[in-house]
Amino acid sequence: MVSGFLFLSPQLHEATRVLTSAQVLIDVTGGVLACAALWWRRRWPFGVALACLAFGTFSIFATAAALIALFSLAVHRPARPAIAATVLWVPSVLLFALYSGTTSALSVLAVTTPLAIAATASGMFLRARRMLLASLRERALRAEADQRLHEEQARMAERTRIAREMHDVLAHRISLLALHAGGLEVRPDLSPDDVKATATLMRSTARQALEELRGVIGLLREEDRAPIPAVRQPTLGDVDRLVAETRQTGAAIDYDMQVTAVDKVPSALGRDAYRIVQEALTNVGKHASGARTRVRVTGAPGQGLHVSVRNADSSTVASRSDLPGAGAGLLGLQERVQLAGGTLVHGPDASGDFVVEADLRW
Repeated sequence: MVSGFLFLSPQLHEATRVLTSAQVLIDVTGGVLACAALWWRRRWPFGVALACLAFGTFSIFATAAALIALFSLAVHRPARPAIAATVLWVPSVLLFALYSGTTSALSVLAVTTPLAIAATASGMFLRARRMLLASLRERALRAEADQRLHEEQARMAERTRIAREMHDVLAHRISLLALHAGGLEVRPDLSPDDVKATATLMRSTARQALEELRGVIGLLREEDRAPIPAVRQPTLGDVDRLVAETRQTGAAIDYDMQVTAVDKVPSALGRDAYRIVQEALTNVGKHASGARTRVRVTGAPGQGLHVSVRNADSSTVASRSDLPGAGAGLLGLQERVQLAGGTLVHGPDASGDFVVEADLRW
């Protein structure tokens, strides 16, 4: 309101024709109403700006309020309504000049129009700056959320990898221990030499399981602690040893490997083939102990690697282990083979045998 009196004062003292008392009353009333309308300028900025321009046609007191309304409109609304309201400033000023008769229209335009343009331009600049800051803030929040999501996905992937590794290296060893112990339980007539040999195998298997467990647990150690040497990853050549260890538990395994250039098999491919045979033999020990099993590994460079493990249906086998199993191993194999670009099938076939077959790229 103080600014309104500053605009009104020259019309009362310095104008060529002084406003009448009635005009002064109307001018002040219009200015007060325009100032009161500013209370709603943030809720209805365009409407308040038009109202202030309407009051400005007969009140120079409302000029300051109209400038504030234009600024607020440019801040809170897009450029188009702000520019439209600024254009309407010109006829409003011309109508006031005709109404008051105290000064020429050109002089009023020359004084007030730059003020209106400046108010609108500064409001548009402030709006653009706020939008830029909001955009940058949103991008920062989105980047932070994406980073958290990426870290969480990385943690989940690492946990899954460690869980799969623990399953791979321990499930087979523990199943071998259970089978050795079961043999001692059902064969009380074994000679002392046979019992000693079996105990030696159990001790060796337990030691290997502990070493492999120690290597996997080393992945969970803090970085500032001394690193634990990683367990050597198996290769395709280790399948022979795997089958031999399983045969020592009394398993009847028909094994055949016909692979061209075994030594040149890529490490990742050999590891995948080893894990497939290992998981299949572990499941045989759990669910079909005593069933005759056939293991076939064939392949050549450019032709791929085919792994097949077949055993009698567990429902037809009298000797079955009571070791728990939830099928997580086969699901892990499925994921492993898919990541390697191969295919895996498992389940009973037409003859009733349980089959695990995989075709891997080579």
